[in-house]
Amino acid sequence: MEDNSFTDKTVICFGEVLWDNLPSGRLAGGAPMNVAYHLRKLGIDASVVSRVGNDLPGKELLSLLSAIGIPTNNIQTDLTHATSEVIAEEKANNEMVYTINYPVAWDFIELDASIKVADADAFVFGSLAARNEVTKKTLLTLLEQSKFNVFDVNLRAPHYTKTTISELLGKADLLKLNENEIVFLGDWFTAHRAEAAIAQSLMEQFHIAEILITKAADGGTYYGQSQTLSYTAQQVKVVDTVGSGDSFLAAFLSRKLMGEELESSLHFASKLAGFVTSQKGACPNYDIDKVVAKS
Repeated sequence: MEDNSFTDKTVICFGEVLWDNLPSGRLAGGAPMNVAYHLRKLGIDASVVSRVGNDLPGKELLSLLSAIGIPTNNIQTDLTHATSEVIAEEKANNEMVYTINYPVAWDFIELDASIKVADADAFVFGSLAARNEVTKKTLLTLLEQSKFNVFDVNLRAPHYTKTTISELLGKADLLKLNENEIVFLGDWFTAHRAEAAIAQSLMEQFHIAEILITKAADGGTYYGQSQTLSYTAQQVKVVDTVGSGDSFLAAFLSRKLMGEELESSLHFASKLAGFVTSQKGACPNYDIDKVVAKS
């Protein structure tokens, strides 16, 4: 999508950018990059705040980001720490398991006056980037400046603590997580076992307005202040599941920012996530009109 076809909505995505070394090959990755990519495909002016090393993988990553249309002006260069490389292995049920090196460049994202989160319509962040105190401090400062915070939970053992997750939950307006993460948070922060009761308890305890739970082939559920909505997953031949949740979040958020109704936003997000699952990698090229027309 060309810049002149963006809406007036802007989103800043904060956190890790990296190289995913997948069984099928090497691809650029990181949830913030994936979300920003799909937002831009959907007409939202999205950018990424991150950090790469002063090395060849970092230069290659910046070049690729520019090639797929993601602005790199807020991606810092670290002179000490290397660009992040992740080893991904596919387990049962198409689930990917990741080995994430530490420390890497994005563990040291610095606060910079050029990061204008107060002007953005939404600020998307995850828990992985808060594993190191430098980036965590920057994140918490930006969360105080932003006006709509989207917390994309990303629990990758051992890169999280209960204290940090609790801090971030307290900053979230919209919480996105998967069917395993809702159970995990339920065990940590509530006495409930049923999903709906866990979601309600989290919303009350941390003053979260909305929770979005993705459940792969089982679709997902949206919990809001006054309504609960479930959606069905698209029936597709799975190629890989890398980034499908990121595409879902981006699609839902794009429609929410444009003022669409919840039911149609969830249906639209399900279509895009299904398409991405049927493709190789988290950021395939596509024409959204064709994707929607197919399903």
